[in-house]
Amino acid sequence: MFFIDTIETEGLGNRSYLAGGARTAAVVDPPRDIDRVLAAAAARGVRISHVVETHLHNDYVSGGLDLARLTGAAYLVPAGASVGFTRTPVTDGDTVGVDEGITLRALATPGHTPHHTSYVLEERGAVAAVFTGGSLLIGSVGRPDLVEPRLTVELARAQHASAHRLAAELPDETAVLPTHGFGSFCSSSQSEGDTTTIGKEKSANEALVMDVDSFVAALLAGLEDVPAYYAHMGPANAAGPRPVDLRTPPLTDAADIARRLAAGEWVVDLRNRVAFAEGHVAGSFNFEAEGKIATYLAWMIPWGKPVTLLAESPAQLAAAQRELVRVGIDRPAAAATGTPRDWVPDGHSPRSFPRAAFADLAARAADSRPVVLDVRRDSERATGWIEGSVHIPVHDLHRRLADVPAGTVWVHCAGGMRAAIAASLLDAAGRDVVAVDDSFAAASEAGLLLTDGS
Repeated sequence: MFFIDTIETEGLGNRSYLAGGARTAAVVDPPRDIDRVLAAAAARGVRISHVVETHLHNDYVSGGLDLARLTGAAYLVPAGASVGFTRTPVTDGDTVGVDEGITLRALATPGHTPHHTSYVLEERGAVAAVFTGGSLLIGSVGRPDLVEPRLTVELARAQHASAHRLAAELPDETAVLPTHGFGSFCSSSQSEGDTTTIGKEKSANEALVMDVDSFVAALLAGLEDVPAYYAHMGPANAAGPRPVDLRTPPLTDAADIARRLAAGEWVVDLRNRVAFAEGHVAGSFNFEAEGKIATYLAWMIPWGKPVTLLAESPAQLAAAQRELVRVGIDRPAAAATGTPRDWVPDGHSPRSFPRAAFADLAARAADSRPVVLDVRRDSERATGWIEGSVHIPVHDLHRRLADVPAGTVWVHCAGGMRAAIAASLLDAAGRDVVAVDDSFAAASEAGLLLTDGS
């Protein structure tokens, strides 16, 4: 009897899978921190015989090569992917035995990448599930614009054809197990739901209910900005990632933190946004460990810039470091744990700024015209915004600080996390800032005038 275990990487919106039988198993699209995969295999009491990639990933560094080396497993990578390491090339129709009566069959599904391959899990000839990587997702598909702009339309059309191939060749009850689509920016759109089947997707997935021309037009019109760090993930995976290193970074002190700030390095405070606003090292940035730290820090930091992590505990530091290695920020330059009093040089005090709700902003707007900065994404802004607000998505703000009008800045997003990042950037630049830590739904309830530009 086969089993399938899901290994979540929630911060990136991805899933990996361990699938096999009584003695051996295959791993599909493994994460960078492969100790989680090894633990899952140990819990099952199985040997990893195959490590399988659906494609060269653009959103995270794969642990596949390292996992294959450690376990002696065959490393299956689509033949069309150009890589700098030895692997077992996979082409359409190839079949490998995973355990007695359990096989994986390769199904070419280009679109997310030109070489993308899905894998059908079969038990004694009966289809059980399909690992679709970045092809058919839950209610959506993987975006086709991450490889090369000149190929985007071609890949979008291929994505439509691949979705229809999966729907035509697999039974309706087949479980669809994608890698992306659980908050990943590799998904062309975000969708609801946690599980699905081929049959469900036939009636709900945009690729399966629209003709190809309408699908391509809608797909391309809805694409969001690509996180900047994606440009580094594909080349890293093609070259062959180094083994992961989760050792504690060199520990530092207040004087060294000050020196690093003076040198233009990034000092990142991992504490929650409430604690950061109440007191922090002047010049430091706030990326909450509980938020999407890997996505937003990797998106915004100049690639290769040294980063020092400040955490309230060793556990918080270790968790953040694990998140960051998944996107290629391998070794923080330094780290410290404790409180701002431990990180600020003698004779200096922690810096702070106020937090507020939309009701507070409405009260201020009643007798003045405050500077309101909206740091949501374009698609969020399109649904409505506070009249008179300035719009700079948070991932662009560090390059556009000069575009923020003079005066005290009231900065908001949809819920508070990104506003806190933006507030910390503005505060570090010496601006007076108020972080609106509130749901955007409360803006209209507070009496603020909203518009959609119509």
